[in-house]
Amino acid sequence: VLRKRYRYPRDAYKTVRLARALKLTPDLPLRPCRANVIRTVLPGIILFHEQIEIEPARTWNTLLRRHDLCFVSVVERHGASGVVAHGLLKDFNLGDGAVASSVGHDAHNLIVAGTNEDDMQVAVEAIRKAKGGVCVVRRRKIVAMVALPVAGLLSDKRATEIARETTLLKRAWKRAGCALPYMGFNLIPLSVIPEIRITDKGLVLVPQMEILPLFEPTE
Repeated sequence: VLRKRYRYPRDAYKTVRLARALKLTPDLPLRPCRANVIRTVLPGIILFHEQIEIEPARTWNTLLRRHDLCFVSVVERHGASGVVAHGLLKDFNLGDGAVASSVGHDAHNLIVAGTNEDDMQVAVEAIRKAKGGVCVVRRRKIVAMVALPVAGLLSDKRATEIARETTLLKRAWKRAGCALPYMGFNLIPLSVIPEIRITDKGLVLVPQMEILPLFEPTE
């Protein structure tokens, strides 16, 4: 029986290093174009590459609703480089708000999905302050969160505490409408599983290991 609480090295609590000014959503297309999107299908291990014809709209909200999309971005979190890769998720079913995690496999960068920039910013800032974790945000408020301050991957709380927090997170995640459970969400950046992933380098077509642009001009 472990009678004395284990103390992790101080440096283990300093691994979520984010630049201060981060733009988490792409610019709104001003001309007709083709978007390379990530389509989610349960159970969610394989993500499918789909191309969507995009017509200009006045707001992102119009485009997202028209095509059943939400934003997804991967933020480099180890060196405060400010690198952010933007993407679009189809059929993720996130109703409103944002979800984020510092456990984006396998480089363990920060992944955030959302319907608007404001909620995504709140989610990223929550993870920054907690030094890592998984959270659900709605209307700029943190609905549920599990802090993972040890390397941005582990909790230093007792099992009973973290179990309660995880139960609340699962409920909030489900209420948000997310088609993938949060463990599946963490696999979205894992660029060894077909067909398409997103890393801090951008969209990756697997197994070709080809980097794709988010938007391509239509012919």
